[in-house]
Amino acid sequence: MSKLASQVGTSTDTLRYYERIGLLPEPDRSPAGYRLYGDDAADRVRFIKRAQRFGLRLEEIGELLQIREQGLCPCGRTKRLLEERVAELSEEMAALQRLRDDIEQMLDEHLPGADGDGWQCGSSLIQIGRRPNTERGNHRECF
Repeated sequence: MSKLASQVGTSTDTLRYYERIGLLPEPDRSPAGYRLYGDDAADRVRFIKRAQRFGLRLEEIGELLQIREQGLCPCGRTKRLLEERVAELSEEMAALQRLRDDIEQMLDEHLPGADGDGWQCGSSLIQIGRRPNTERGNHRECF
C-alpha cells in the first residue's frame, strides 16, 4: 500500500478510505496480508485526484468510475458535472466579490480615529453593546 501511496502522491490513509467507500476496489492480499495492487490501481487513483482537482466530489467521481466499469464512456456525464462546477464557482466568486466590496466600503467609510490609524472605536463592526466614549480625553486605547 505504501508503494502505491508514494507512487501516486497520497497517503495510505487516503487509499484505505478510497477502498472503504468503493472508489478503489479491494486488492488481492499476499499470504502475509499485504495489499497487492495491480497496475490499474495507480491510474485509478490518479484519475480520482485529477477529478478532485477540478472540484468534483467523491460521490460524483464514483459515478464516473461506475460508468467506466460498465464499459461505457462517461464523457456526457463528465461534461454535465464540470458545467455544474463552473456554475458553482461563478456563484462562489460573485459572493466573494460582494464580501470584498463590503469590506472595502467599511474601510472607506471610517474616519481616522484618535490614534490616527483610520479606525474609530465606535465602528459597528467591533462594538458589542454600548459604544465607548471616544471623545478626546475619554478615548480608550485601541488594540
